[in-house]
Amino acid sequence: MQDNDTYTVAAEELRQFVERIEQLESEKRDISDQIKEVYAEAKGRGYDGPALRQIVALRRKDKDQVAEEEAVLEIYKAALGMA
Repeated sequence: MQDNDTYTVAAEELRQFVERIEQLESEKRDISDQIKEVYAEAKGRGYDGPALRQIVALRRKDKDQVAEEEAVLEIYKAALGMA
């Protein structure tokens, strides 16, 4: 009977983990939908969606990282005659 009790406890714990993950996934979808709505609203007001996404991505990064990426990009553009 000991093995069966262990299995029951493990199964209950597993079920709780799965339910928590499902709840978080649902919340993630809701938040994703809300973000899409904000981008759509901004687009409706005349703002460029891709530019907004790029700005949001840049604001997540460290200033030194952004500066380094921009420097590399400028080097590549110059090498390709795009600068």
